[in-house]
Parts: sequence; C-alpha cells; structure tokens
Amino acid sequence: MSRIRVRPTREQTRQRLFEAAAEVFEKRGIGATSVESICSAAGFSRGAFYSNFASKDELITAMLADHIEQTVARHLQLLAQYRDPAAFITALAAMDHSEQDPLGRSPLLHIELILHTARDPERRTELAQLMQARRALIAEIIRATSLTASDATPEHLERLCGLLLAIEDGFRLHRLIDPASTPPDSFLRAVSELQEAFSRDRTQ
Repeated sequence: MSRIRVRPTREQTRQRLFEAAAEVFEKRGIGATSVESICSAAGFSRGAFYSNFASKDELITAMLADHIEQTVARHLQLLAQYRDPAAFITALAAMDHSEQDPLGRSPLLHIELILHTARDPERRTELAQLMQARRALIAEIIRATSLTASDATPEHLERLCGLLLAIEDGFRLHRLIDPASTPPDSFLRAVSELQEAFSRDRTQ
C-alpha cells in the first residue's frame, strides 16, 4: 500500500519557519540570513515561505507577534490557577522554558529582532502595538493579583504597567551582559518586593 503524505497545516508551516529562522539568525546574524537559508533549514521551498510571508522582515514581525501571543496565553492560564501574587510568581518561576517559542528560549534573539524591527519606520507601528499587548497583559496580572489598590486610576495603572515593562526589559538586558550579577529570577523578585511594598502601604 502506498503511504498517504500528510501535508503540514499552515500553522505548522509557520512554526517550522519560526524555528528555522531562529536557528539561522543565531548562527549567521539577521542581516546575513537569506530567505533561501531559512527555507533550507526548515525543509521547505521558497513557495512555502512566500505563501506565508512577503519578506524576511514580515517573518520577523510575525515571530515577535507569535511570541507575544504565546506569552499572553501562558500567563493567563497561570492567572486562572493562581490569584495570590506569591503563588503566581512561584508558578511563573517554575515554568518550563524549554516548551516556549524560539524567542522565549532566547532572550538575546528576542532583543535583536526588536531592535531590527525598530530601525524600520514602517514597521515601528506594529512593534508599538506588540508593546501595548505586553502592557495589557501586565495590567491584567496587576488586576488579577491585586498588585495595586482596587481604586487605582487608569493613569496610575498605565504608569505601573510601563514601570514593570521597563524593569523586565532592563533585567533581561542586564542578564545578557552580566549574568553573574543578575540572577534569572531578578524580575520576579523585583515584582514580589514591589507587591510587598504595596501591601505595606495599604495597611498603613
């Protein structure tokens, strides 16, 4: 009997291209990576690539968007289980990073793709939208875990989200430069300490 060849779905094709692109980007650098090399690493034809993405830059934007989508999904799943701030932070720290998308596993590549996209004025708006999605996730975490007062104004919440986002990005960059002085849980510890400070303020 002849074997029936099962073609990958569109989503499976995109994920294989994401994985292949991440692999080649890390080996050769973004600028030196061609569409052909990504296709070769993924085991696809150029037709498979261009049926999903118009260019390498569009692929990069899609990788960043996919990373945000998966990150949001994982965090919301944890929030549904852990409403206590300490329990949520503990569960977040115990998350298996090996199961994450390529950018979740490689913070350096994530930052490189962000900087690459930020240099293109036409794609900067898309990058800003992804940042807003990250802020929205942080806002949901703050509300769900009562990190701030229930009567906090939208302006206060927006500033707090911006603060936490900047802290997260800062720790990520510091860890890449000097991992010895920046433990992997630096951001989570900072959030825990902020939560304790907010709790003390509300009880005084």
